[in-house]
Amino acid sequence: MLEKLTIPPNTRFEERNIVASGDVIIGPNSKLSYGVIAKKIIVGERTTIEGDLLGEEIRLDAWCSVTGNVTSKQDAYIGEFASIGGKLTVYGDLEIGRNVRIKNGFEAKGLITIQDPTPVLFFIFLYLMVLLRLGRLEEAEKLLEEVEEFDAPLIIPENSQVSIDRISTRKDAEIVGSRVLGNVKARDINAEGSEIFGSLRGRDIIVSNCRVHGAIEGRVVYLVNSSEVFGYIRADKVYMEDGCSVEGGIVGREGVWIKEKVEIPGREEEAEEVEESEEVQESEEAESERGKGEEQEAVEVEDSKADSEQPEEAETVKAEISEEEEKDGVEKGKVQEDVS
Repeated sequence: MLEKLTIPPNTRFEERNIVASGDVIIGPNSKLSYGVIAKKIIVGERTTIEGDLLGEEIRLDAWCSVTGNVTSKQDAYIGEFASIGGKLTVYGDLEIGRNVRIKNGFEAKGLITIQDPTPVLFFIFLYLMVLLRLGRLEEAEKLLEEVEEFDAPLIIPENSQVSIDRISTRKDAEIVGSRVLGNVKARDINAEGSEIFGSLRGRDIIVSNCRVHGAIEGRVVYLVNSSEVFGYIRADKVYMEDGCSVEGGIVGREGVWIKEKVEIPGREEEAEEVEESEEVQESEEAESERGKGEEQEAVEVEDSKADSEQPEEAETVKAEISEEEEKDGVEKGKVQEDVS
């Protein structure tokens, strides 16, 4: 889960806060120079947040430091030796560890429990290992499904730095449909449908339908889908589609290719998988429609058989009635002859 810096759609980097439409997961030993506004906020051990936290549910692991206020609309979990520079407000239940420092006091509407909450990531890993040892694979799968139920999470891996000047991580970075402030430095970068006020630096960099207000430096750079770069591009190889624009210079030490359509490695396999899934769905739908048609034809055949059998039965009934009438007439004639 923490193997990639993920900025999901509708995420906004404002002057003081990061506003996410879903959940936020911050790995251990990270540093944020922003506050965070989201649904569920999970902060790993020894992480520093220079701002406020506002969410529906908040969990701070041990040795975390928050310089501002912490407000949870539901439950909150505060690990031992954590420190909060402002006020802690919890509208649900509060589970708090020992040796927690809160500068401006706290207020909890629900039940207050003083104990050391287990770090959430460590607890999930430990519980999963126990289930696998006991052979309870179904429960382990359910646990993984519950872990994956985060609502479009903003994920910041461990040992990352996020500030208005710099967004740095040792992992890959994926930015989709967001507004980002800061110079992004990661291993590989994939940016789609976003506006980035800063530079991009990494190994393989893919920029699709984006506006980048800064430079791009990497090993291989792909600029596709009417992207705009208000700076320079410097890389070993640069692949650029028609319709894209670069305000500064383009330096490709091994070459610059400008094509009508640029093929990005890995995207072809994804497209093939999508096409295969669509073909499978179409075939299933066609088979279901064929089955429905065959059922309808069978019903129509049965109805036609029933309709064809009905007149035959009527004719046989009429024939039987006429034979009975003839017998009755013959018998009446014999009776009249005997009487005479």
